[in-house]
Amino acid sequence: MNNYHTQSIENTIKDFNSSKEGLSSSQAIKLLATNGANALEEGKKKTLLHKVLAQFKDVMIIVLVVAALISGILGELTDSIIIMAIVILNAIMGIVQENKAEKALDALKSLSKPYSKVLRDNNIIEIKSEEIVIGDIVILETGDYIPADLRLISSASLQIQESSLTGESVPVTKSITQLTDNNLSIGDRINMAYSSCVVTYGRGSGIVIATGMNTEVGKIASYITDDTLSSETPLSKQLNKTGKVLSVIVVIAATIILITGLLQGRLFVEMFLISVSIAVAAIPEGLPAIVTVVLAIGVQKMSAQKAIIRKLPAVETLGSTEIICSDKTGTLTLNQMTVKELYFVDNSPSADDMKKLMYIMSLCNDTKISKEDGENKLMGDPTETALVSFASSYGHDKISLEKQFKRVDELPFDSNRKLMTTINKIEGKYHALVKGAPDMLIARCTKVLVNGQVITIKDSDIEKINQANKNMASKALRVLAFAYQEHIKQPTNLTSENIENNLIFVGLEGMIDPPRDEVKQAISTCRRAGMKAVMITGDHKDTAVAIATQLGILQEGQRAITGEELNLLTKEQLEEQVFQIAVYARVSPEHKVRIVQAWKSHGKIVAMTGDGVNDAPSLKAADIGIGMGITGTDVAKSVSDMILADDNFATIIVAVKEGRKTYANIQKAIQFLLSANTAEVLALFVATFIGWKFLFPIHILWINLITDSLPALALGMEKPDSDVMEHPPRKTGKSLFSGALGRNIIAQGVLQGCLTLGIYAYAITHFSVEVSITMAFLTLGLIQLFHVFNVRGINKSIFNSNFFSNRYVFLAVILSAFLQVSVVIIPALNNMFRTVPLTGNQWIIVVLTSFAIIPLVEVYKLIINLFKR
Repeated sequence: MNNYHTQSIENTIKDFNSSKEGLSSSQAIKLLATNGANALEEGKKKTLLHKVLAQFKDVMIIVLVVAALISGILGELTDSIIIMAIVILNAIMGIVQENKAEKALDALKSLSKPYSKVLRDNNIIEIKSEEIVIGDIVILETGDYIPADLRLISSASLQIQESSLTGESVPVTKSITQLTDNNLSIGDRINMAYSSCVVTYGRGSGIVIATGMNTEVGKIASYITDDTLSSETPLSKQLNKTGKVLSVIVVIAATIILITGLLQGRLFVEMFLISVSIAVAAIPEGLPAIVTVVLAIGVQKMSAQKAIIRKLPAVETLGSTEIICSDKTGTLTLNQMTVKELYFVDNSPSADDMKKLMYIMSLCNDTKISKEDGENKLMGDPTETALVSFASSYGHDKISLEKQFKRVDELPFDSNRKLMTTINKIEGKYHALVKGAPDMLIARCTKVLVNGQVITIKDSDIEKINQANKNMASKALRVLAFAYQEHIKQPTNLTSENIENNLIFVGLEGMIDPPRDEVKQAISTCRRAGMKAVMITGDHKDTAVAIATQLGILQEGQRAITGEELNLLTKEQLEEQVFQIAVYARVSPEHKVRIVQAWKSHGKIVAMTGDGVNDAPSLKAADIGIGMGITGTDVAKSVSDMILADDNFATIIVAVKEGRKTYANIQKAIQFLLSANTAEVLALFVATFIGWKFLFPIHILWINLITDSLPALALGMEKPDSDVMEHPPRKTGKSLFSGALGRNIIAQGVLQGCLTLGIYAYAITHFSVEVSITMAFLTLGLIQLFHVFNVRGINKSIFNSNFFSNRYVFLAVILSAFLQVSVVIIPALNNMFRTVPLTGNQWIIVVLTSFAIIPLVEVYKLIINLFKR
């Protein structure tokens, strides 16, 4: 791209065959067809075939597919079909969930279809921003998003907020002056306007010099499509590791069983089918689908609480988050400047003094007001909209005041004077209403308004005003001073020297973007939950420290540093000091990546918020990138794992709580599934070594499909424990089976296996082999259904929890029990499932043996808890 900031307006327009009257409609149509839409490219979506193949990459699934194929070759078509049916069902569930996630993202992108005003055929028209082409003349007004990269051709007090691109929080004052330095940074190109930025003040126009992926935003977007910064989530790592371990166990166990059977003189086909049974028993084929569904349930819960999850595993990662790096503006604060303090020379101002201050606040103000859904919407500089809102709260409506006291002239704000003046006709006189920086304005005041009377300002008054200014500033308030001057005739020589001198001082105001009410409690919860909140802001250090102290982020022994100080720290120094730094002020988005990497060097799980284009690399580098739904750019949202629909820090804590609950529910589902599978493997192993004719593959598959899946899914609906936010997050790299989970799986699996073997041993001495197999089959399935109640509290007694809090568990158990029993009591299913009808006494033995798992596990938990104490 040419350096258009060093090129004259005339030559730039000529380069694009345009004119100050804009392109013709025919030119625009041709250019749109040639260059394409003014939009950022999206990554290629996976085809259905890619999605299908991805579902079959899992090692556990591959083992099942091989087992199904060999079973089919050996003539066991029923077993083969059922195994493949389960594999296909898992694949379908995975694809459906992936499609749902894609549709949710597409819906999110379509929420906002921006429009822009352009000059075509010498007429101002409004078109979709994506239809803008190079050479178009774009009209800019306060509140407009800039749709493409522009070389400005006109400017009237134009200020543009470029934080989304440069990280600079203060709006940049623009001009149309031709620059000379080819190497200027983007932030210093004052005659350019860039896509994704927003006009905060004034108006102007510019010629489009780049669209879509050729804009500065587009260059960053092309960079972030690289997935090198993305990392696996803790749960996906653990599940992959579990899959590999289980696959090795399957191969070893199946081989041992096969060799043992052959040495016993049994047929190869028979032993192969038994080995398949072992494989099916050892592999929790429903686990990937159940984890996906439990995560999806977490996504739905979070969405209802304004946390939109874009990447499914992020739900679980949130639960292990240890560090939350948050922007200040809009996330910790309201992103709404609010007047907090007023000062008058007399501590008890009269109604006239107050009215005069409100008049200046409202009339010396360029805020635009529009009606939306019957309510006033304020558009303009945040400082000015705060003044209008404050005056309105005292009954001084800007629209009414402007109709009554018309503006006849003005001296716009500029950065040298630091003042703004409007001339308004009020009650027959022309009032110069002035607001600005206290130090600049006070020096121009010779009088002061006190109780409705104008008197000469004294040195003591000036001293009090300066002290009040200092007091407000020490609280990180943004202070403005207000004054006026009366003229009998409308001033004609409108200069600062003529109008902005010999002013009558009225008062001061102090404003701040206040913290959100709910954030202080959220920070306290964050601390109790063993997490650390860190503030990162482009704002001034004093303001950041004031807000951070008020919220409890900055505590004794911790400190705040600026971006300039951060630049002086080496990588090693930052890693060493990062634990002591709670606030980073005046930082750019580039610093965020360093902060993330410093925390990650200590093995911490880091969440990072961001809204700007330049925040994209840090959002992607973090374990959890959190985009802003209201103020966030499309680029920032597209790389985020989670989007805050309300831009609120408290929502992050809600999401963390949901993430912890989701992980706990996944652990419960895993304990339930793997303890059941342990029981199945143990029973098959022992029975095979003894030489019993035991369960068939179809029995194990049926139990895994019916009695495991539905209850395991129901466990995903468990409510969070009351102390879920009262303990530290689990450590990174900690095994999924460390602590109670691994122990419980083995111990409770052994208990279930022993009960199943016990009932078979009893039945084989009293009844036929067919009855014994049927009783063992029923018992193994029903044991697992009763066991689901044990698992609801991993180490807690079922009598300590709210037993009836999850109705889905009861529905799942009842439905699964019905299906399990039906294959025995329905004659048509007996042949398929190799079962026989049972007598009443046999049913009683089965039910009592199955129910025994509850008191046995209660005793186990009691013993474990006594040892812990």
